Amino acid sequence: MFAAPPVIETEVFASVPTELRRTGHQSEWTHVMRHDAPTDCFLEGPSFDREGNLFVVDIPFGRILKVSSDRKFEVIAEYDGEPCALKFDKAGRAYLTDFKHGLMSLDVRTGEVKPHLERRLLERFKGVNDLVFADNGDLYFTDQGQSGIADATGRVWRLRANGELQKLVTNAPSPNGVTLNNKNTQVYVAITRAQQIWRLPLMSGGTPSKTGVAIQLSGGHAGPDGIEMDAEDGLVVCHFGVGIWRFDANMLPTHLVHSGKQHRLMTNIAFQGKRLFVTDSLNGEILMADMPVAGKKMYSGMK
Repeated sequence: MFAAPPVIETEVFASVPTELRRTGHQSEWTHVMRHDAPTDCFLEGPSFDREGNLFVVDIPFGRILKVSSDRKFEVIAEYDGEPCALKFDKAGRAYLTDFKHGLMSLDVRTGEVKPHLERRLLERFKGVNDLVFADNGDLYFTDQGQSGIADATGRVWRLRANGELQKLVTNAPSPNGVTLNNKNTQVYVAITRAQQIWRLPLMSGGTPSKTGVAIQLSGGHAGPDGIEMDAEDGLVVCHFGVGIWRFDANMLPTHLVHSGKQHRLMTNIAFQGKRLFVTDSLNGEILMADMPVAGKKMYSGMK
């Protein structure tokens, strides 16, 4: 239906050093999610602080890693959890989605990780996955668990800045990445097992109206994972086994980010200006690519 989009090639920005790789160590997460395949790290959830340091999570080993601009890795925190994503608020505090525990907060100076929201009305979450802040401080997050086409019970939540928790979606087959458009009037959610991106238009009070499919994908090994919005309301989508698509504001494909012949698992992304940083979970590397449009301004960068 479309002409082949221009291809943007990635290059390696940094690689987890040997001394930080957990060779020979496995966890409950790797047993279930990686089927006991050798896993010395599994990076996701890239996010920049205001000083330009890149933070990533190492899901199976409960670690938060900081990567400096000179590409050096440092373990900031290690705890009994399964952190999937990380975002900063505008005060510089870090928040984590933890598949095992719920929403957590992280003090990046001390490495202390503590619960922020573990349960709703005493009920545990299915397994939270990704998060994004709106400009007003509301926090949207996905609750994926083991949901899929045969068990379409994944959820999307909004934690209001005033502490009120609201359930926005209850029937998603594996909700994963989540982001907002620049005006904060539409929520986009990667629905992995349906190979779709859902769009939730928000009414003036924040109530979703007529949720629909913004993008229908095909091919690859699964569906979309991490997603981010750029400054022109283009949507950048990690697609397992294919690469990273950029769609314009009409959700039409414009570019494909690719990593050549090497087998990679490009799962999550973060912008720094026009430069896109990508976690290659399979190889424990962080890739980068220069995009045609800069990323949208994040909540962490607001004064």
